[in-house]
Amino acid sequence: MKQLLITLLLLTQQLFAQVTLQNTTCEMLTNPMGIDAVKPRFAWQIVSNERNVMQTAYQVIVASTVEKLNANEGDLWDSGKTNSQESIHIRYNGKALKSRMRCFWKVKNWTTVGESSWSANNSFAMGLLYYKDWPKGWIGFDRAFPWDNVKTDSRLSARYFRKEFQSTKEIKHATASIIGLGLYELFINGKKVGNDVLAPTPTDYTQNVKYNTYDVTSYLQNGKNAVGAMLGNGRFFAMRQHNKPYKVKSFGFPKMLLNINIVYTDGTTANIDTDESWKGTADGPIRANNEYDGEEYDANKEMQGWNKTGFNDAKWLKAEFVQEPTGTYEAQMNENMKVMNTLKPISITKISGDRYILDMGQNMVGWLQLKVKGIKGQKIKLRFAESLQPNGELFTANLRDAKCSDLYILKGNVPETWEPTFVYRGFRYVEISGYTYKPSVNDFIGKMIYDDIKTIGTFETSDALTNQIFKNAWWGIAGNYKGIPLDCPQRNERQPWLGDRGAVTVGESFVFDNGRFYTKWLQDIRNSQKEDGAIPDVAPAFWRYYSDNMSWPGTLLLVADMVYQQTGDVTAVRDNYPAMKKWLSYMRDRYMNDYILTKDSYGDWCMPPITIEAGRGKSADKKYPSALISTAYYYHFMQLMMKFSKIIGQHEDFNEFEALGANVKRSFNQKFYDYKGNYGTNSLTDNIIPLYFGMVEPNEVEKVFKNIEYIIEVKNSGHLSNGLVGVQWLMRCLNDYGRSDLAYTIATKKTYPSWGYMIDNGATTIWELWNGNTAHPKMNSQNHVMMLGDLLIWYYENLAGIKAESPAFKKIIMKPEVIDGLSSVSASYRSPYGLIKSSYSKVDKQFTWNLTIPANATAFVYVPASGEDKVIEKLGDIKDLKFVKTENGRVIYELGSGSYSFMVK
Repeated sequence: MKQLLITLLLLTQQLFAQVTLQNTTCEMLTNPMGIDAVKPRFAWQIVSNERNVMQTAYQVIVASTVEKLNANEGDLWDSGKTNSQESIHIRYNGKALKSRMRCFWKVKNWTTVGESSWSANNSFAMGLLYYKDWPKGWIGFDRAFPWDNVKTDSRLSARYFRKEFQSTKEIKHATASIIGLGLYELFINGKKVGNDVLAPTPTDYTQNVKYNTYDVTSYLQNGKNAVGAMLGNGRFFAMRQHNKPYKVKSFGFPKMLLNINIVYTDGTTANIDTDESWKGTADGPIRANNEYDGEEYDANKEMQGWNKTGFNDAKWLKAEFVQEPTGTYEAQMNENMKVMNTLKPISITKISGDRYILDMGQNMVGWLQLKVKGIKGQKIKLRFAESLQPNGELFTANLRDAKCSDLYILKGNVPETWEPTFVYRGFRYVEISGYTYKPSVNDFIGKMIYDDIKTIGTFETSDALTNQIFKNAWWGIAGNYKGIPLDCPQRNERQPWLGDRGAVTVGESFVFDNGRFYTKWLQDIRNSQKEDGAIPDVAPAFWRYYSDNMSWPGTLLLVADMVYQQTGDVTAVRDNYPAMKKWLSYMRDRYMNDYILTKDSYGDWCMPPITIEAGRGKSADKKYPSALISTAYYYHFMQLMMKFSKIIGQHEDFNEFEALGANVKRSFNQKFYDYKGNYGTNSLTDNIIPLYFGMVEPNEVEKVFKNIEYIIEVKNSGHLSNGLVGVQWLMRCLNDYGRSDLAYTIATKKTYPSWGYMIDNGATTIWELWNGNTAHPKMNSQNHVMMLGDLLIWYYENLAGIKAESPAFKKIIMKPEVIDGLSSVSASYRSPYGLIKSSYSKVDKQFTWNLTIPANATAFVYVPASGEDKVIEKLGDIKDLKFVKTENGRVIYELGSGSYSFMVK
């Protein structure tokens, strides 16, 4: 009997060992604090070395204490054994959740290879769900001080606030909820709370303001405590607001709302709120801060111990109650920014006097930390730029009137280390002046700052240029994540232009876990919609640009589709559907004539000049409106709305979208097609867009595509000629019509215009312009992402062969393109269901392909072979391969999860 029990125990352990659960999330976050989703969603990933693993059922338990969770007592919710394959976006369906509740949860599941053990314990905490939960008053100073320069550059000193309080009982746990506008740093007993920087995420503060929540239990102590906060400008006290008040939206002076909720072990609670008992000052060391211009810091104004107990604040002012922003209070569900990377400079060079040029070796976004020793009052000035002039001086013409400089004033006679708090800039080079000795590269550290978004994709090939382009793309995308997707991080703009994203976001999503980031941006866009339906070109509408066109505001649809397809989050469609429908009706009613959408603003923005010399010294800030583009986009959006109406069950809308789209397509072809293979002006974009959007009549497709080939191969000598709009569809269009080789030719060109040309001319990110080295500097950012177009999508979906067949990669298409001149491609992507890998090599005539499919997912795998008899799978049982068919030189299998290694004879 004993032996039988031992045997059963071993079998059970083996069974459990086959399946484990990891990457457990609530609202797509790990153990989030302060959420306001009253029915939060759970997800988990299944890990197993077995093949063909599919979930058959799950059980989620949510408890009010860890003790109850450990006892498997789901007093808040126990889903019971639920028969389902779903392991993402599982919605809570238990007792009502209330403000500040701390909840603990775990999950187990049943699969085709056995039952898992329970996951590790997880948690989430509710935020302040109702207005009444917040303190009664915002505090701040709604005015400038004598040392502030607000009329010229909007340079405002930081505001400091503090309060001391007693805590005489044993603390069970404590939570701080803060809305610090525009930016804040929070301290308790002298220690900074958390490691966020430049928080919170920016919004249109008239529409909504985001709050952050922290567990501050470990920061508090028995007896006296002190809480302090610094407030910076951010986007609240806007840059250049007095220069162009008709254009720039500003919201007021910095202000704060804070609640610290303390729960004692005896069950009693206490709240520390912002009120008139706080003290404040603007006469601290941060004398000015402005996102465009930089930060000025006078170390002689430091207030030692200002955020600790016992500080003498007799000379501080009484904190003032100030007008609150009109936006609703919302929990921030996207990650804040952090210092995500550090860089050591590669060189420092003296140029004249006490001026030195520091080279970081990489165009980066963030700030510089310095070390210095000198005398009291000595000034160290830092000026930032992306490149140098031929004489070695900083090239700053492309920064426009952004000063992009920091100033540090020494307290003297001791080693000093400093970095800014409320600013950032895009730079590779720094001019440093004020040192009385030659500084060393070891005196400086570059700190790269972007949203705390994980890199979830890798990509490498046998082609060095392709790898460098991917690296440049990573640096550019990451650097421009600033709570909003920026166009650029360096000049006096830094705005979330809708047109710069669109299809580009799909490529980004293969590299970064950006679902929550773009879900938040979708909210920004719909919040910016006017009552009549208009959507701006910039959202949040920090600049009041409502120009009415299709390709900029239409990003609302493209990004919603991306989030849904890549993450499976249907709320991206459902929440934004009314705004999409309203906007499309607005554009139709005002600008549609005989089913042609006549209004456009930008055309194919930033098309490359015909030669590099043709664009020398000329500004690219020119608009060429195109009714062809606006009408084609309207048709494409009708197709998306048909898809969306099905997804969310708005079936009555489907027929309307279908009929309108058919009429638009018919009129489009009548107006813009010459039935000789040419659309519109016969530019590459004019032909690519209708073909990729499915607007070309079947019997005309061959002619149109042959014309596209002719334009690229003959007229362009193997180069692209697209601007922002056309480049979003180029690579996939060529691939879909059988010319992956031509796409690869374009992707690996080093001559103008190309991504390789940028790199050959010193780029370490992606330029705004194809001729970024010769164009007029007025519009010449060296760190943009818009010209990536669909390149990264093509890298992953086509070169590597990792493409979603159904939302969130539940079903995958793995179909790598095997291209002459490219001997290997290796990529990975962590999908919502788990890690997908695709790595192939081609040596002589032998093709080897290793791939991994995550548990609870399946894939259609296209092996490049003439027949099934040519394929060998080296890792497992032939029975695991479900043969589908042979088609166009591919042997197609339907495979379950697991790792496979194919070799083609």
